[in-house]
Formats: sequence, structure tokens, C-alpha cells
Amino acid sequence: MKFVTHQFLLTLAIFLTSLSLPKTAKALNPVHLEQLRRTGVCVGCDLSGAELSDALLSNTDLREANLSGANLTDADLRSAELTNANLAGASLIYANLTGANLNGSNLTVAALIGANLSGANLVGAGLSLAKLANADLTGTNLRQADLTNADLSNAYLISTDLTNANLSNADMTNAVLINVKLEGVRY
Repeated sequence: MKFVTHQFLLTLAIFLTSLSLPKTAKALNPVHLEQLRRTGVCVGCDLSGAELSDALLSNTDLREANLSGANLTDADLRSAELTNANLAGASLIYANLTGANLNGSNLTVAALIGANLSGANLVGAGLSLAKLANADLTGTNLRQADLTNADLSNAYLISTDLTNANLSNADMTNAVLINVKLEGVRY
């Protein structure tokens, strides 16, 4: 039994150190960045303006974190917990947010061009002026999301839930809409 416990702890240590943040990672609060690097948990942290492109952040807990203006281009945020996070003006170009929880998060003016948001939870998220061109929103929950003036051109909205979402002035040029829930949508 002692060996199993030791083996588990060793595996956990290897996992935690495998959180790959780029060597050049920078943030407004370096203590919070180091906390994220060591534990994968940074609830309420200030990572505004952080340089996290190509970072491996799947399954991290970033609830209520301030990531405004952060560069998360090509970051792996699969199944990340980002409830009520501030991602205003963040660059998430080609980021993988498959299954991420962004419930109530602020993504105003965020760049999500080509991002994979399939199966993500964006209930009540603020996405006004967000750039979602060529994004994959397959199976994404966008109930009550604010997509005012958002760019959804060439986006894939397959089995997407847009119930009670605000799509006022949204650009949906060439967007693929198949089996989309549109009850109560505002245009």
C-alpha cells in the first residue's frame, strides 16, 4: 500500500510540473503566475496581460481570474474552469477551449479566431465585439450570452444552444448553422 501511495504522489508531482507555461511567461502579478505553474489552480488571480501563448493549461482552475489582455494564442485550455473570469481583450486565437467552463465570463472584444469551443459552457458570457470568425462552436452552450456586434463569420454552430442570446448586429456571414436552438434570440 505504501508503494501505491508513493507511486500516486510521484505521478501527481510529474503531472503538476508538466503544466507547461512558456519560459517567457509574464503577468502583472508574477506570484500568481508561479502559483498557476506550480498547482494548476489560480482562483481570482491577476494574470492580466500575461504572455501565455502555447501554454498547456488543460484542467486548470482559473475561476474569477483576471486574464484581460492576456495572450493565450494556441493555448490548450481543454476542460479549464474559467467561470466568471475576465478575458476582455484577450487573444485566444486558435486556442483549444473544448469542454471549458466559461459560465458568466467576460470575453468582450476577445479574439477567438479559429478557436475550438466545442462543448464549452458560455452561459451568460459577455462576448460583445468578440472575434469568433472560423471558430468551432459545435455543441456549445451560449444560452443568454451577449454576442452583440460579435464576428461569427464562417463559424461552425452545429447543435449550438443560443436560447435567449443577444445576436444584435452580429456578423454571421457564411456561418454554418445546423440544429441550432434559437428560442428567444434577439437579433
